[in-house]
Amino acid sequence: MRQISPAELAQRLSDSRQPKPLLLDVREPWEFEICRIADSVPMPMASVPARFGELERTRETVVVCHHGARSAQVCLFLAHQGFTQVVNLAGGVAGWAAQVDPTMARY
Repeated sequence: MRQISPAELAQRLSDSRQPKPLLLDVREPWEFEICRIADSVPMPMASVPARFGELERTRETVVVCHHGARSAQVCLFLAHQGFTQVVNLAGGVAGWAAQVDPTMARY
């Protein structure tokens, strides 16, 4: 499973020459309310098996959770379902807050 650091992802998102990956946020709804990474798609982990058909199998998808454990599980699930470009955000939202956006609410 591939991983990307928050700093590397921020750089990729700011580069207009590259296609933007889908940011799939698999945290719980109450966690979305506390903080979100801009333009991420909220899809709680428990709903991914029923909703993965809504995602493009060939589009690069960066999976996000709080610390990286849930997103790693979702990455493995999606890869097993035939997704070819699944990436885990190392450190999750907590890592994003620490490395990219220190103003983001932490919990």
